[in-house]
Amino acid sequence: MTKKSLGYAQAASLRLGVLGDPLTCDAWQAQWQHYRSLVLQIIDQTERRVFAKEKVPATEKIVSLFEEHSDIIVKGCRDVQYGHKINLSTGRSGLVLDVVIEEGNPADSERFMPMLERHIENYGRAPRQMAADGGYASIENLREAKRLQVKDVAFHKKRGLRVEEMARSPWVYRKLRNFRAGIEAGISCLKRAYGLGRCNWKGLARFKAYVWSSVVAHNLALFSRLVPT
Repeated sequence: MTKKSLGYAQAASLRLGVLGDPLTCDAWQAQWQHYRSLVLQIIDQTERRVFAKEKVPATEKIVSLFEEHSDIIVKGCRDVQYGHKINLSTGRSGLVLDVVIEEGNPADSERFMPMLERHIENYGRAPRQMAADGGYASIENLREAKRLQVKDVAFHKKRGLRVEEMARSPWVYRKLRNFRAGIEAGISCLKRAYGLGRCNWKGLARFKAYVWSSVVAHNLALFSRLVPT
């Protein structure tokens, strides 16, 4: 049925090219060609997945005809979500210091060092201490962070790492782990108060603008409270 619908639309496009207003037709034809290629890709992935029982890689799937840039985001055993994964870092003040809108669904452990390297590039040096969610934990990430002069690194879940490997003392580790728990409150605030839970702007460029608008609004509001009056 979808292929038949494409055939009807293709026939209409040929007739419009002869009978219609050139300016109007050009705009319609551009939109038609855009969606035609997407529909053909959706047909292909459906035939491969449903009929051929092939496991289609996420990078080759379209999950939204109208927001084709959307990625499949899998969060453990929870429901699959669609959009883009965001990695962010904050400082002691709660200000968001960096945001990266990822492509695809990279593992958190793969993004720990790129985020740290971005921090060093942006601010000139590595932070003295770091705290991160358990998904970022790995012995390789710990070693690389220490090599870059990070004194203490606390992952929320140890993942086989010992406290003495991560921090100078259990007290320091607990402090950093509690600080990471506070970051969750900041993320919740970004979602609830600044709309970061769901973007309703169309297109990838506007998606990115929406994310940064939320972050800037959050930082401005927090900054106004931090500056002494």
